Amino acid sequence: MTEIAISAACSQLDDLVRRVAYGRETIALTDHGRVAALLISPQVIEDFEDALAVADYQRRKAEGTLGEGIPHKEIRRMLGLGRTP
Repeated sequence: MTEIAISAACSQLDDLVRRVAYGRETIALTDHGRVAALLISPQVIEDFEDALAVADYQRRKAEGTLGEGIPHKEIRRMLGLGRTP
């Protein structure tokens, strides 16, 4: 993870954003040597959220607390995917 002072980041913000967006690099913005914020690719956050959802599903399945769920046919209808095969 790259660290850069907030004061220095201001003049490089466009480059830093591109590095994060296209290179999936995480950049820590520091304030007086301490990390104050992170620039993180949206894709990294989405991947993290997906992993959390899978882990939560597996935990609930192991505990036997999944509930009924939603039928595949209903999900396809909700997403506007038309008829089920």
